[in-house]
Amino acid sequence: MRTIVVIALSMFMAGTVVADEFTKEDQARWMAQFEQVAAEGRRLWNSPEIGTNGVACGQCHPNAANTHPETYPKFQKQLGRVAQLWEMMNWCIRNPLEGPELAADDPRLIAMQAYAYKERRGVKLDPGKH
Repeated sequence: MRTIVVIALSMFMAGTVVADEFTKEDQARWMAQFEQVAAEGRRLWNSPEIGTNGVACGQCHPNAANTHPETYPKFQKQLGRVAQLWEMMNWCIRNPLEGPELAADDPRLIAMQAYAYKERRGVKLDPGKH
């Protein structure tokens, strides 16, 4: 075991071990995938299909306005505790939209979060802010 540690440390010190390096092609591919997911999130945001009563998220929050994803996690009065953005989105899905709650890893919920974050791109992170 000691030999492995010494070899690894020697390689690191010699500069042969570096952190992941991402190519421009990697970054372009990943950004394209993000854009696809965010576009699906925008579609869902403006569609009544998430709920059961014909209401869409975009009716109260056009362009994800007033969602402030950069402020999460934060205390949410509706939930009575500190919560993540996806939990507040589920509150809105259950209540104003009268729809079923989505699992945290549901691709639709992930897409809607991606859309909200994209709309606020460039805004400084400020967890806890109201």
